[in-house]
Parts: sequence; C-alpha cells; structure tokens
Amino acid sequence: MGAPHDPERIGEEWGPERLQAIEVEIEAVRELVVLSGGWAWHYMTPPGHRELKHAHDHKDADLFVLPERFSELVALLKTRAFERTWTRFDGQEGSESFYRYTKTVETKGAPAKVMFDVFVEEVPWVQAGPVRVVEPAFLTTLYGHKHSSDQCFSLRIARRLLAEGISPVGRAEMADYSEFL
Repeated sequence: MGAPHDPERIGEEWGPERLQAIEVEIEAVRELVVLSGGWAWHYMTPPGHRELKHAHDHKDADLFVLPERFSELVALLKTRAFERTWTRFDGQEGSESFYRYTKTVETKGAPAKVMFDVFVEEVPWVQAGPVRVVEPAFLTTLYGHKHSSDQCFSLRIARRLLAEGISPVGRAEMADYSEFL
C-alpha cells in the first residue's frame, strides 16, 4: 500500500485463502511478537469485517520482537520453513534491526507468499483478541518511516477515534468503511 490508492480499485477484497495462510503463521509466532501495520489494524477491527485491500494492508505482516527474543523467533521461523529474504533496505542506516522472512504456502486457490517484516525493538502494546498489537496512538506515529501508507481506511478511522479520546480496539467504527467507498 505504499503507492497512492487507485480509486478504480477501491472495494477490492483480499483473497480469503491467502489471509488464512498468513493468519496461521501469525498464530504460530504470536507469543513472541507484537503485530504492527495492517495486521494490527485487522485484529483491532471487530471479527467478520470486510477484508478490503484499502482498509488494511495484508501483503505482509509487520512484527516487533524484543531483542532478547529475536533468536527464539528466528529459530521458530526456520522450523516453519521461513527463509531470510534480502530487501532494498538491508545495509542502510537503521537496517540492523530490520529483517524480512518469507515462505510460500500452498492454498486451495494458488500458492500464497507469507512475508514477515521483523523489527527488533520494544514497543508499547495492547491486547487485541488473541494477539498483542502496537498501542494504537504509538502505531499511528510509525507511518512515514516503518510503514509506508497512511491512506488505509483503518488508520484514518483510528486517528479520528484517538483524536476523540477513544481507543479504536474492538470499535464497530473500525469496520465501517462507508465514507471511503
């Protein structure tokens, strides 16, 4: 979602098989990580919401892990057939705490690439259903340097709720995309 939103594509949904494949992998590592980005907004949104591509980014899962738990996470990822994948950010200043791990999973539809972008640092978090997510107000500050798109519907809704002093976690408003469609 780093590119500007294409108005012609608003309303497109993520494929359920792909989402399920990523959710299975998130479940496997959830005790070690804090979710960020699109998957954090996903878990903050009430279950059963429409999986619109412009609502929250599901192309990868952004994970924060404590430095002292990083080796444990890497070992777990390796047992689950993830491989370290190099990115254009590797070798740049600040990249020493960023790693990408990927694997391909067979689904009923087509193979799905599962991509975890791992940030090795401590962040404030809250519980959102079965997972820990970056504390919403802090998460909004990560757009522009850790996360690229500040146009996703969920982020925009969350910013409005936070400005009103309301936590977006579990709020029905997080699933109401009508103003954007």
